[in-house]
Amino acid sequence: MIAEGPSAKRPPHIALEPVLLISRSLTSLVLGCSLPFGVLALGGCDRQADPSAQGATTAATAPATAAAQPGKGPDHTNAGTPLPNLSFTDPTGRELALESLAGRPVLINLWATWCAPCVKELPTLEALAGSGAVRVVTVSQDSGDPAKVAAFLKDKGLKRLQPWLDPNNDLAFHYNGGTLPMTVLYDSEGKEVWRFTGENDWSSPETRALLAEAG
Repeated sequence: MIAEGPSAKRPPHIALEPVLLISRSLTSLVLGCSLPFGVLALGGCDRQADPSAQGATTAATAPATAAAQPGKGPDHTNAGTPLPNLSFTDPTGRELALESLAGRPVLINLWATWCAPCVKELPTLEALAGSGAVRVVTVSQDSGDPAKVAAFLKDKGLKRLQPWLDPNNDLAFHYNGGTLPMTVLYDSEGKEVWRFTGENDWSSPETRALLAEAG
């Protein structure tokens, strides 16, 4: 059991939300933002701070069998897994069932407005969405006012990324992921190809080669 110590001595961002410590091994420092479940933040994302001013290094719990380090390349461990039976809405109430995305390759990106690495890679996801190489679906993990996600994307000039909302973090729980951004590629049959945890340049030639794995 880990004692938190007197609350007055804890950094402000640690006191924002309770942290659920799961009995998994603390494996590595990762490039990303920790979600408030299954993770121990060491100086990562403060939801009340400007994302551009936040640090991006956290320590995250992960299974001992994890095959890929976040930000280091794709993880093929779950290849062949079908699209999850989950649905999300946008601020207008329009619904998206993920299983309906089968038929062409799709890249699902989990992000949040308070996550600096997520925000940094959004323009490259916008460029990828405009290329037509793969369908890009961005699913926000923000809670609170649903209108803020659409307003955030509009303010950044991101016209191709839609504000799909997952305020309960259902998709992150499905992927057993505690770090953002997380991006998952599916082929045209709706089968997972790989997962990528951490920031990436989604418009780079190296990434285009990875996307080609979807066929």
